[in-house]
Amino acid sequence: MAIDQLDGRIIVLLAEEPRMGVLEMSRRLGVARGTAQARLDRLRAGGVIRGFGPQVDPAALGYPVTAFATLQIRQGRGPDVRAHLAGVPEVLELLTTTGTGDMLCRLVARSNADLQRVIDRVVGFEGIERASTTIVMETPVPLRIIPLVEQAAGESPD
Repeated sequence: MAIDQLDGRIIVLLAEEPRMGVLEMSRRLGVARGTAQARLDRLRAGGVIRGFGPQVDPAALGYPVTAFATLQIRQGRGPDVRAHLAGVPEVLELLTTTGTGDMLCRLVARSNADLQRVIDRVVGFEGIERASTTIVMETPVPLRIIPLVEQAAGESPD
């Protein structure tokens, strides 16, 4: 879905203040309330805006260790492995990939020792043949979307 500068400004405002109402948004953008509402509805219907939930920091919940596990799975067991991994709370994200592995998991743990427990739970499933884990040391560029939104909207990032 293509977006323009107004769509981009709406997304940036909501990223900065997700609880902002449509009336306040329209006031800050200098557009009619109906315009802001229609644009917001279109962005949601198009799947550009997927939700307005809180951003939760796993470290603040007591899970300061992040790791990525590349998994090789037994052919034909993908759906079973996906269901297994969906049942592990410490698996924050699961992606299917090309290359040396079949799946990439973002994991969290309470400590390095606890990470071993999480890995054992992840790989303790007969559909997973091999795993390679990498521990995250630092996140100098955290997950971000706004620069991409600005580029897609034709704006120059600051």
